[in-house]
Amino acid sequence: MNYDESEKPVDAFVVGPDPCVYFPDRIAHAIVVESDEDIKPTVYSHLAREGFRRSGSNFFLPDCDGCNACVPLRVVVAAFRPNRRFRRVLARNADLDLAIVDARDEAQEHFDLYRRYIVDRHPGGSMYPPSAKQFLRLTQSFGVETLALDWRKNGTLVASAITDVLDHGLAAVYTFFDPELADRSLGVMAILHQIAECRRRSLPHLYLGYWIDEVRSMRYKSEYRPAEVLRDGVWLPLELVP
Repeated sequence: MNYDESEKPVDAFVVGPDPCVYFPDRIAHAIVVESDEDIKPTVYSHLAREGFRRSGSNFFLPDCDGCNACVPLRVVVAAFRPNRRFRRVLARNADLDLAIVDARDEAQEHFDLYRRYIVDRHPGGSMYPPSAKQFLRLTQSFGVETLALDWRKNGTLVASAITDVLDHGLAAVYTFFDPELADRSLGVMAILHQIAECRRRSLPHLYLGYWIDEVRSMRYKSEYRPAEVLRDGVWLPLELVP
């Protein structure tokens, strides 16, 4: 599917300055592309290739003076092979039942799980306190197919991964899970299953958002190799980036 320039949104602007959520001593700016209509999948796919992320009907790209710490990263699906640690995570969670559904159908139980996750794992963070409006910005993409990979144990929802369908991959949006099951590594499991879903759909990439090597909590994305990162408008193998 080719990108049609006539479909490209025209409302783009810069937001900021705002305090950076990753570096307290830095100031953040972002380019935001706004769409007041349903997003066409080709538009989203084009913007993803340029490093943008989705938030509701808008897309954003960090554009901070003197800082390029936020690096778009995508997994090369065809060449990915789970290592020993990843295989252990999959085996540990083999008792969970997976269903892939339309994210727009997520119900109160999903928001309840999301709220518990944010309160327990990210108190005081940028998504705290959790709200229904905030949750809808994750699950409602206005024209783009958005999936929810739901895992249940004995019928109870224990994890959900929200992911958008592009013409050349999936874009992981957000994963939340039962904080009492942290020892299961459900976040890792969610990424592995999204890679598997890409492979099932013959999609070459899983977009994991921004890899920030300087932030310990954001380094994990580079573990899913082979991967590519966007530097100066070109996707390069992670191994070639200093």
